Order: sequence, then structure tokens, then C-alpha cells
Amino acid sequence: MNRHKTPLSHLNFRLTDRSDAPYLTKWLSDPEVLHWFPMLTQPEVADAIRIWIGYSRFGSGITVEHNNVPCAMATLYIQAYEKLKHTCLFSIIVQKDQRGYGIGGLLMEKLMELAQEKFNISILHLEVYEGNPARKMYAKLGFTEFGCQERFIKEKNTYLAKIFMQKRLI
Repeated sequence: MNRHKTPLSHLNFRLTDRSDAPYLTKWLSDPEVLHWFPMLTQPEVADAIRIWIGYSRFGSGITVEHNNVPCAMATLYIQAYEKLKHTCLFSIIVQKDQRGYGIGGLLMEKLMELAQEKFNISILHLEVYEGNPARKMYAKLGFTEFGCQERFIKEKNTYLAKIFMQKRLI
């Protein structure tokens, strides 16, 4: 594979908007990428993208562009209930050929800033599946595991556990 290094200085970070949906669709149409998400069928993927992009109306998503083309996205699933507004689940995806260059870490830093500054979130949490290489990045950023649900995902005849991770921001 001929991979080119993406210069981190040439990245643009902006709020996610509805025009980003085709990029999510493209990335999640790759079976290798989709393996790390809970969706399986195209209708499930379409529904997940609708929900992800729907949160853009709150200004809770960040898109990373390289040469004016999206290459990564993350979104905060902002809580509607007052008692839960201090905590937030998020999703992140980096285009497959742009992984390993630090884009995900930079995007996470921006997402944590957005969570604190705009939404006053004090705890970010995520669900990641057993074997997902992104767990290393989350741990490096200070996320810690706080639980595990065995046999959560079933693809064909293989089960994967769901690992719960969180980070206190405040």
C-alpha cells in the first residue's frame, strides 16, 4: 500500500454539518471499518448516520479536513436530561488511509475542548469493542476502562466484548 503522510499542519477543524453525511456513508461502507461499529446492514448504517449528523444541529460535532476534504469526524451525543448533561457518549471515525498519523488524537483533543467549553461536560465516555486498535489512543489520552460486557457483538459466529471507557474532563 502506498501511504502518504498527512501533514498535521495542513488540517482544518470545523463543526460538522449535514454535507458531511456522504463521507460517513463512504467510510462506514467499508467492511473493515464497519467491523468496529454496531451496525451491519445498509439501513442500519443509514440510521446511524442520520443520528450522528442530526447532532450537528447542536454544534456538537467536529469534522477534520485535509485539502478541504473531510478525513475524520467525531460527535458528542449531547444529553437532553438535566441530571445527565455532565456526561456524554461520543463517536469518532478517521478515514482508513489517514489513520496512524495523529489525526484521531488531535480530533479527540478538540472534541474534549468542545465538550468542556461549550457544553460544560465533565465526563466523556465511549464504548469500544474488544480488539479495536483505537483503545491504545484512548488510553494514551487518559481514558480508563470501567466495565466490560462480554459477548456484546455477534458477527457471524464470533462474539466480541464491549469495553466501557471514560475520562473526567473537569
